[in-house]
Amino acid sequence: METHKTAKIACISCTHAPHTPTDTVDWVLSTLSNIKGLTHFGHLGDVFDSDAASVHPSDDINAHTLEEEYEHAHTLLSAIRDVLNPDCELWINKGNHDANIEARDPRRVPARLRSLVHWNMHPVFREEFKKWEWLPYEKSSRCIKSIGQCCFYHGFDVSLQSDEIEGLQMLNAMPNAQQQTFRLMVRGHTHRPVPPTQMLRTKKVPLPFWYANVGTCGPLKPDYMARKDSSQWGAAILVVECRIDRPSRLVGKCWDAELIRMTK
Repeated sequence: METHKTAKIACISCTHAPHTPTDTVDWVLSTLSNIKGLTHFGHLGDVFDSDAASVHPSDDINAHTLEEEYEHAHTLLSAIRDVLNPDCELWINKGNHDANIEARDPRRVPARLRSLVHWNMHPVFREEFKKWEWLPYEKSSRCIKSIGQCCFYHGFDVSLQSDEIEGLQMLNAMPNAQQQTFRLMVRGHTHRPVPPTQMLRTKKVPLPFWYANVGTCGPLKPDYMARKDSSQWGAAILVVECRIDRPSRLVGKCWDAELIRMTK
């Protein structure tokens, strides 16, 4: 009988350091410590808030520095790594906030300073950041972490239907798109947790693809949402068990996933 290697994966998204609430951090660490046998852990982006690299300057004279964001993220990522198996594979899909620090845009970071402000250049915190695989923020297959039939990326669009629409777009962007059936497409970005949901054609015909969203581990009512609705936002962890092999060798749906939501 042919045997398949299996993976057990957990992922979160959108911590927006240094705004990650303490109770959310405690919940993430407690939940992860109770999940046995994890082989992979992913952060799906917006590790940093990147306020200091924003094109919209803050009016708050006490606004945090980029170094404070790095210190907070360093502490969080290190704490997560401490509750995981030592050989757990770690990755981060860069989000739009993270990419703002690297952007070739003088409104964010002057060109002659960019090499100095990158998180991997910080003399104190870089060693933690370098323990993680960082995937680029771009709308192409390069931004996707693929494990078996499961694909993880940050996300780009924010409409109510974007989890499904963008999932199909990312599938089509992958090599050998015709072999991508039974894929689970997982992202963050919109801050709205969504359990694994089968995609539909014309809202009626089931397709052999699924999507999920892990929400946000950041603040649930930041200042920029003061006049907007964030009632659907929430923290969540997606836990996936899947076979690892080339998609062409996996027959049928070879994964199972559960969204664990934080409750207040």
